[in-house]
Amino acid sequence: MMTSSPVTGWREAGRTKDQWEAAMNFNSIMIGSEDPKRLVDYYTKILGKPAMSEGGYDGWQIGSGWITIGPHDEVKGKNPTPGRLILNIESEDVKGDFEKFRAAGAKVVREPYNVGEESPYWIATFADPDDNYFQLMSPM
Repeated sequence: MMTSSPVTGWREAGRTKDQWEAAMNFNSIMIGSEDPKRLVDYYTKILGKPAMSEGGYDGWQIGSGWITIGPHDEVKGKNPTPGRLILNIESEDVKGDFEKFRAAGAKVVREPYNVGEESPYWIATFADPDDNYFQLMSPM
């Protein structure tokens, strides 16, 4: 059991903040599901064939990170709070990729919108069959 969080734990570990950040890398996120096949089929339509399929888990590499889907015995039904954790996928062309995702069958929650009147940043929000939200967003 971890006794200190990574945010403050780097001090207790005798490392500098830079050393701690260099020692860590966000690797992946796993979406647990009662029906992982349904999610894999959905994301395959949108993202293409999984780059990894092993032991009941399937994953897609996006940039340097992975989205993985697999079974989880503590997950039942749809996500009751889909906005709590949102996967953000950076896109140079949010509007164009939005149309590709929609044409592939992605469930649209919100069409592309500008995050501010003068802002060059765009976001579009989708939901998967378990009601997990994911977004396309302009590079920040």
